[in-house]
Amino acid sequence: MKTTPEHDERIAKMTFSSVYPHYITKVEKKGGTLEELHQVIEWLTGFSKNKLQELIDDKVTFETFFQKAKLNPNAHLIKGVICGYRIEEIQTPLTRHVRYLDKLVDELAKRRKMEKILRVE
Repeated sequence: MKTTPEHDERIAKMTFSSVYPHYITKVEKKGGTLEELHQVIEWLTGFSKNKLQELIDDKVTFETFFQKAKLNPNAHLIKGVICGYRIEEIQTPLTRHVRYLDKLVDELAKRRKMEKILRVE
């Protein structure tokens, strides 16, 4: 399933701070912790807890969020379907990066082992 330009634009303009509380709820509802969520976000983006809070406070868009991120070199190992899209088939880099994060949060909520989530080989 291909993303549309409108879909990609909507994701780019969405603020990280508007989605972050949903990540917390999803993870905590299934027994995960905020610390684990921060570990996963830091692995993908390189953002420390303080930097993440700064980006939340600044209400940055996902576009800005991922422009500032230093994407993990193993991020390409994140595969599968999330929100109806096969991640490895998403053409738009920004949309693919957002779906990487969605997939990691989903795996954390499903209580996968951290070594698997963080693609430790």
